[in-house]
Amino acid sequence: MLNSEIENNRDEIETRLAQLRFSAATVRKIQDVFVSEMNKGIHQQPSSLQMENTYVPELLDGTEEGLYLALDLGGTNFRVLLLELLHGTPIREEVKKYHISSDLRVGSGIRLFDYLAECVSDFVISQGLQDVELPLGFTFSFPIIQHSLDIGVLVTWTKTFNCPDVVNEDAVKLLHEALDRRGDTKVKVVAILNDTTGTLVQGSTLDHNTAIGLILGTGSNACYLERADRVEHWETERHGEREVIIDIEWGAFGDNGVLDFIKTDYDRENDANSLIVNSFTFEKYISGKYLGEIVRVVLAKLTKEGLLFIGDHTPGSLLVPGNLTSDLVSDIEQDSVDGDDCSTRNILMKFGIDPDEEDVKIVQYVCEVVSNRAALLVSICLAVLLKRIDKKSVTIAVDGSLYKHHPRLETWIKRYIPLLAPEHKFEMIHAEDGSGKGAALIAAIAQRLQKRLD
Repeated sequence: MLNSEIENNRDEIETRLAQLRFSAATVRKIQDVFVSEMNKGIHQQPSSLQMENTYVPELLDGTEEGLYLALDLGGTNFRVLLLELLHGTPIREEVKKYHISSDLRVGSGIRLFDYLAECVSDFVISQGLQDVELPLGFTFSFPIIQHSLDIGVLVTWTKTFNCPDVVNEDAVKLLHEALDRRGDTKVKVVAILNDTTGTLVQGSTLDHNTAIGLILGTGSNACYLERADRVEHWETERHGEREVIIDIEWGAFGDNGVLDFIKTDYDRENDANSLIVNSFTFEKYISGKYLGEIVRVVLAKLTKEGLLFIGDHTPGSLLVPGNLTSDLVSDIEQDSVDGDDCSTRNILMKFGIDPDEEDVKIVQYVCEVVSNRAALLVSICLAVLLKRIDKKSVTIAVDGSLYKHHPRLETWIKRYIPLLAPEHKFEMIHAEDGSGKGAALIAAIAQRLQKRLD
């Protein structure tokens, strides 16, 4: 290809990708819409943001001591975890993984919860703790409506689970009943939570300024410490709480159409290729489950329009939905960081494409634009939270595979937030295993709160 043709080609591609970039006015509009949806959600008005009260009214205070359990259920493999605390700090951790067979994931909820209880019992007895009273935090990574710290009613199953008799039931009650049927341990379920809430609490053991929890992995969500007097949904008796963790459930931000002004044809095709269309709108812009597919959709369109893989470079299986995963996008992005093209070439070769130098540059550029948009969207919402919390300094605790493995997301987020919330000091820390450690820590908080009331 001649230099003039390359320039024309790049101009055409730039025009096609312009819709994936935001003007300052669009950024302000996204901020305003997010603020509006948050306010509606917290006042129990129709909103795409659930703004769920977790009933976790404070963080660790350093007095927590003893042994605490966590049951982390979110997929086909789950974990039981034991945490020993001294002065609110973990000093020992024991973990065991268990597998749930496909026949237990569908059908009778009693069978499923009996199996969970069997595994908890197996773990506790293997630790020689069957005669010790053990508070348990239950990470239940499915959509729930929380009525208190220890009541969580299942809205719907997701992933590979479908036990219809559990829907509209309290998961804590079901686990308690299963443990009681066995009667061979003294485990008491004291809290139910999701991994985002656990990440915030786990982050607070690393940095006392932690007030935001963020998951940026296969899916995405955030939670934050809200002023208790702003929260209308509070079914239990209040005891002078000053703050409470609010689970935003931001993956669904825009499900009601309020974000349609940023939706591109690429996003519409990505949505059409997804399992549940017109849902998890925000997640489909930013999370690991979808980032690779957006890149693939863009590359496929550029190829069909004769702007990429021109001539003998057949696009191969790259045109098949789901074939370009987000971990490959991270590998390509690493090339851009290193000024290299080795990973990009290897990935394209695996798709049956023999790319020329210009193809490699275009693919890297598309990955950059799509990834950068995700970073900006996350930053916009985090900036809103920093302004809302309005503390001298706030630490954001983050976990998730995309955040961990994408080489540029963290750098971009740290660059964008100061531009969007210039007067708000913040730090970002990596708080691993909020769904495990965080659940045990919340069990410790729950026990301390209960003792205060007794």
